[in-house]
Amino acid sequence: MGRLTLASAGFFALLSGPALAADAGADLPMTAPGFDWTGYYAGLQAGYGWGSSDISGTEGEPFGASPDLDGGFVGGHVAGLWQFNQAVIGARAELDYSSVDGSALLDPGNSVGTDIKWFGSVNAEAGLAVDRWLIYGVGGVAFAGIETSQDAGPTFAKTRASAGWTIGAGVDYALSNNIVVGAQYRYYDFGKEHFDAPDDFSDRDQDVKLHTLGVNFSYKF
Repeated sequence: MGRLTLASAGFFALLSGPALAADAGADLPMTAPGFDWTGYYAGLQAGYGWGSSDISGTEGEPFGASPDLDGGFVGGHVAGLWQFNQAVIGARAELDYSSVDGSALLDPGNSVGTDIKWFGSVNAEAGLAVDRWLIYGVGGVAFAGIETSQDAGPTFAKTRASAGWTIGAGVDYALSNNIVVGAQYRYYDFGKEHFDAPDDFSDRDQDVKLHTLGVNFSYKF
């Protein structure tokens, strides 16, 4: 009888062990499995840009013109991201070759133009991760090589590096543990630059603003 009692007690102890462990585990915080956005990234982006350029003569015969700008761009980027629960923070740098340009007619045979030859930025990034989705905002310092030109019988063109700021937002999706695709909108303000023109032309200020919408492909290391 004593042996049967001991055996019964042992049997019930074995049955109750997993239940007690489950009860203890219920009090512990659970982390759902998912994609970890922490890592370093490199990739390519391409898209379409549109904007405006305000050009005003500052010496000689005054004038004003506002060419509408549009065109494509393609470039590369590098980034580093760190995830804390669902919050993701990081840094991103981008550089793009651009065919965004436009011109405006002052009078017959006399037009002025703006050409964004390249642009880039160094940014901070912060977002919210939902498993393989990342929704984020981005902003930082922007740079561009911008040309001003005029065709009035004689022609001239001069390019200067401009600095300004950028802000935007995007969404990324991790197709696998290493491949990420996404889309991004950006606004750039490259500020006002002064250009000294040759004697046959008026010196001028040029103020350029740009919107872009692009897609990106990244590899996570």
